[in-house]
Amino acid sequence: MLENENNIEVIGARVHNLKNIDILIPREKLVVITGLSGSGKSSLAFDTIYAEGQRRYIETFSAYARQFLGGLERPDVDKIDGLSPVIAIEQKTTSKSPRSTVGTITEVYDFLRLLYARAGEAYSYNTGEKMVSYSDEQIQNLITETFNGKRINVLAPIIRARKGHYAELFQQIAKQGFVKVRVNGKIVDITPGMKLDRYKTHDIEIVIDRMQVEATADTQKRLSESIKTAMYHGEDVMMVMEHESNEVRFFSRTLMCPTTGISYQNPEPNLFSFNSPKGACEHCNGLGIVNEINRKKIIPNPKLSIQKGALAPLGEFKSSWMFKQLEIIGEKYKFKLTDPIETLSEEAIEMILNGGNEKFSVVSKTAGVTKEYKIDFEGISKFIKNQFDESNSSSIKRWAKEYMDEMACPECHGSRLKKESLFFKINDLNIASLSAMDISELAPWFQALPEKLSDKQKTIALEILKEINDRIQFLLDVGLNYLSLNRSSKSLSGGEAQRIRLATQIGSQLVGVLYILDEPSIGLHQRDNERLINSLKNLRDIGNSVLVVEHDKDMIECADYVIDIGPKAGKFGGNIISKGTPAELLKEHTLTAQYLNGELQIEIPKKRRSGNGKFIKLHGASGNNLKNVSVEFPLGKLICVTGVSGSGKSTLINETLYPILNAHIFNGVKKPQPYKKIDGLEHIDKVIDIDQSPIGRTPRSNPATYTEVFSEIRSLFTMTPEAMIRGYKAGRFSFNVSGGRCETCEGSGVRTIEMSFLPDVYVECETCQGKRFNRETLEIRYKGKSISDVLNMTIDEAVDFFEMIPKIHRKLKTIQDVGLGYITLGQQSTTLSGGEAQRIKLAAELSKKDTGNTFYIMDEPTTGLHFEDIRVLMEVITKLVDKGNTVLIIEHNLDVIKLADYIIDIGLEGGKGGGELLCSGTPEEIVKNKKSYTAQFLKKELN
Repeated sequence: MLENENNIEVIGARVHNLKNIDILIPREKLVVITGLSGSGKSSLAFDTIYAEGQRRYIETFSAYARQFLGGLERPDVDKIDGLSPVIAIEQKTTSKSPRSTVGTITEVYDFLRLLYARAGEAYSYNTGEKMVSYSDEQIQNLITETFNGKRINVLAPIIRARKGHYAELFQQIAKQGFVKVRVNGKIVDITPGMKLDRYKTHDIEIVIDRMQVEATADTQKRLSESIKTAMYHGEDVMMVMEHESNEVRFFSRTLMCPTTGISYQNPEPNLFSFNSPKGACEHCNGLGIVNEINRKKIIPNPKLSIQKGALAPLGEFKSSWMFKQLEIIGEKYKFKLTDPIETLSEEAIEMILNGGNEKFSVVSKTAGVTKEYKIDFEGISKFIKNQFDESNSSSIKRWAKEYMDEMACPECHGSRLKKESLFFKINDLNIASLSAMDISELAPWFQALPEKLSDKQKTIALEILKEINDRIQFLLDVGLNYLSLNRSSKSLSGGEAQRIRLATQIGSQLVGVLYILDEPSIGLHQRDNERLINSLKNLRDIGNSVLVVEHDKDMIECADYVIDIGPKAGKFGGNIISKGTPAELLKEHTLTAQYLNGELQIEIPKKRRSGNGKFIKLHGASGNNLKNVSVEFPLGKLICVTGVSGSGKSTLINETLYPILNAHIFNGVKKPQPYKKIDGLEHIDKVIDIDQSPIGRTPRSNPATYTEVFSEIRSLFTMTPEAMIRGYKAGRFSFNVSGGRCETCEGSGVRTIEMSFLPDVYVECETCQGKRFNRETLEIRYKGKSISDVLNMTIDEAVDFFEMIPKIHRKLKTIQDVGLGYITLGQQSTTLSGGEAQRIKLAAELSKKDTGNTFYIMDEPTTGLHFEDIRVLMEVITKLVDKGNTVLIIEHNLDVIKLADYIIDIGLEGGKGGGELLCSGTPEEIVKNKKSYTAQFLKKELN
């Protein structure tokens, strides 16, 4: 029992490909699980240990609560002992909502809102004066002191600078027993049927009381009643007017400007939230950006006439209602549709773009008859804007967006908040200014803040500042100093998002928890690796167990305990081949150990390719943090783009270069980030982008359907003599449509039995025994195998089986080449590991015929790959480049960088300190650069 005190004991784990393994994992240590991609690391960490931890947590709820959570199935394991509460930090990227920002995910913004609501000082947006607020007693004392012995009118403001005739309002006031009102500065009696000019703006106050101010008890009682009544009608604001001089003073229970009388509501945290109607800017709904019509896009060429298509959304003249309306507008403003649009008067263009409603008559010169015309025209700009705001169709929205520009909201200037929210300040800065600072600037500002606060503010802010400082420090610790709090979370890379979640978890300072992380080093430059490892050690040192699934050399060497799973992947993996400290691991002869101790390594090529002498040259890229970067991409080479996280690699490649190439070759719709010009597009004829988005998320998606090889296999089955006699078409062999599939399980091979209060149970379908198809379909055989047998083949078996069918063989061979020979054709996509899914995607793209002039773009293809997998992958990529194609890889992995023919290093830092081209050339040339961080680490690799 004693040895279990400090271990997590897993007995008989059989999830996915695990071979009934038993393992002791030390608690309160940093434990790394490593092994080939697909060997069973995630099955052990996430699908066994994490799943069981989650299930036990949910079991603690009442049966009533559990029915809403849906049951979690028990992982296939005999028992797990010593398990503490589990938190998983996976690679699922964060929310893609435009409302989610770094500040909201890390909760720093929530504390900032609280700080501003409780310790912020309000200033008037009219005069810049500090706002004041009083209690009823203070107001009574102030009035008595200021107006003692004078006659005053107590007023309740009810209408401020609004248009209208207000007849009903006066009637209502009279019904409540008041006889006088002050209208636009003059006191008048209320008379029956009284009304004002409805087109002018008015100020109206009710005269609550007229009295002489004295210090006697009776007068004070009367004054107190009047204040209460005035506050009730004036919604917490009242005015006092001296009878003689007509001078007015405002008093308010809430914050109020002493000069102009504007008042703010008392601040609550939601006044500073751009996701709440209380705080969001009303013009852009708290998004900070609006789409405005760009007149130049509607009239791109003013020399054309309307008939020849000067109005881009309408095109050339056709006989339609729209053009008839334009002819009528022409009658009024004296122009013809054949006149160049630049000769039209400004009023006419205003009418065409913004519309109007009018009637007018024209006297015909020849017949002497007067013709009546009516214009009821919405206006082209308004029509486009309405379509964009109200249409449900994404294609119509896309069409409308072509004539619009995305720009910072003119009301809030991109700060997302209401005007009032921006006039609460601490140390002269409002909450939007703080959100826009880089975290590296924000940290010293908060450190120096307490000296600038008043004693009262200090007392209130003490605890809040402690929380904010801690959280900012954790963001700095995981290497995210270049982000700002208002950075939208959808622009974060997978690694950044995971490290933000890590910082949030460290911030919560829990103890006794088991953290499971999935490759936290993705997207992190070697320079920042040390900081990340220290953050994980910090989690361990405060009393947590940290379990990391990782391939990174530094991380393995810094671990307290390493578990190596293998020996191969898929059904040839799932065993524990070594366990112990990193020093013990090095003595073993496992693949991992051989790569770590240098027995095996990825060879550096003898000479670098010279390419085909052609270039694509991009000039003046300036999106996000890029500082007018001009860069050339030599074709026919393996190009690596490197640099620390946040330096601008993705902006340059994924958001500038790829959209330009895609628009040029395939008419893509994504708008590239700003750049000046690009040369050399004629040298390539195809571009393929392989990014990190997951492949199918349903159990019906599998490698065969994703790579589209299944369509070819189904066509092959329809050609067999038996299928032709029966008249079977390709749909007969699909498990997604009725006809050939087993209808009991609808082609999924398993039946779900719903158990109330217990997890759903999946049982093999008794009609088809898990074969997915009905008896008639399974009778059709090709080389003695039915369609179901083919789905159960591994890729290696299928490559031999379909050797004579080039179409099928080519696609399967590509999957085998990227090292996935062990998976079956019909394996559900949901059970593939991250590294496997990435390579299936790669295979699907690589199996398309390359032209020899294809430009491939890959974003960190080594995600989820072991050293050996990287070797296999790089062999495939090398073959592509040898055929004359260009492959561009964004990568931090030195094993890939050292194989490149040409490196483009962006830096120096992340965020505002990045966005410049540091150096470019072969690895041997890069190493000579003194400034580049990549060069320092590459030097060690090459030596």
